[in-house]
Amino acid sequence: MSAHKILVVDDQPINVQLLKRKLEKEGIEILTAYNGQEALDSVAHTKPDLILLDVMMPDMDGIEVCQRLQANEASRHIPVIFVTARTSKEGKIEGLGVGAVDYITKPIDLDETLARVQTQLRFVQINREMLDLQRRLVEARRAATIGAVTQGVAHNLNNLLGVVLGYLDLIKSGYDKPEKVKKNAESVENAVQRIVSIIKQLSSLVVKSRLPLVRCKLNEVLESAVARYQSENKITQPVLIDNPLGEQTIDTHVEIFEDVLVKVLINAWEAYDETAATERPIWMRTALTETSEGRQIQITIEDAGHGIDEDIRDRMFEPFISSKHTVGVGMGLTVARHALRNLSGEITVNDREGGGSSAVITHPVERKTRKGLDA
Repeated sequence: MSAHKILVVDDQPINVQLLKRKLEKEGIEILTAYNGQEALDSVAHTKPDLILLDVMMPDMDGIEVCQRLQANEASRHIPVIFVTARTSKEGKIEGLGVGAVDYITKPIDLDETLARVQTQLRFVQINREMLDLQRRLVEARRAATIGAVTQGVAHNLNNLLGVVLGYLDLIKSGYDKPEKVKKNAESVENAVQRIVSIIKQLSSLVVKSRLPLVRCKLNEVLESAVARYQSENKITQPVLIDNPLGEQTIDTHVEIFEDVLVKVLINAWEAYDETAATERPIWMRTALTETSEGRQIQITIEDAGHGIDEDIRDRMFEPFISSKHTVGVGMGLTVARHALRNLSGEITVNDREGGGSSAVITHPVERKTRKGLDA
């Protein structure tokens, strides 16, 4: 591991030299600065692990230096220990209030300073290890997702191709029976369409592009999504919409957002037993919420079906995870969450009070710019 770098900032050279000599004996690389501007320039070029910063300096004091460091995304994570002759409670609170992590009072006790520095450097190292662990975890999850998608795609396509070949054999053996040929040909077409659907969903997970956003009315998006859901899946039962927001506008990619809603509606429809051919009530309601990231539209889609299976509760957004046992299913929620996150939204699914499940979709109301969004 490379040596830690500490920037010592003080307008008194003797103080800098004392600290430099003590810390270098511990194998720490020391950088020096004798005023606030030198300190800011050094941080910009060297990225130290820790800063020992004198508070009382001419022109630019330590408080202002710390404020500028905190205002810069590239330096706000660097811990600052103030070195000061001020011992009042108010002075310490002021320093901690602008982002300092600790205080050392003058006259400096070198052994105490070393102990405080080593404590902060341990925190720096722990933070680095946590960031590295987080990066590895993200990579591991990505690799696991790719593996699950690959395995799931291969399994489902093989099954569907087996269905196609089976019906083609039936067509060949019964070519002189037009009705059976027609029925078997329709089954082949359905299987092929499911293959096409898997490929389309897979493409939506990996293709990155700029998504053009437009301002549109929420009620029109909801009505269009329900119409698509009914038309594409030959469903006649209505979705019960409670939209108190009326013509509230949002900035979104209409087709992608509609597709998310359609997939969640289908998930709600399929939550019912097959015996419930027509009586499958689905409710959709909207609300406006305020978050730290701005105003959000919240769309809740509920069903009274069999609820969330315990076997898949923690994995329902993984590709090809499904409680159904038919061929070619299991990517709907995966694609919906991926697409929604590309729109800076989110989706969660929980148990519904009284039975069934409740999917909560959040989507920003507006953006600072509607020119596009990186996927």
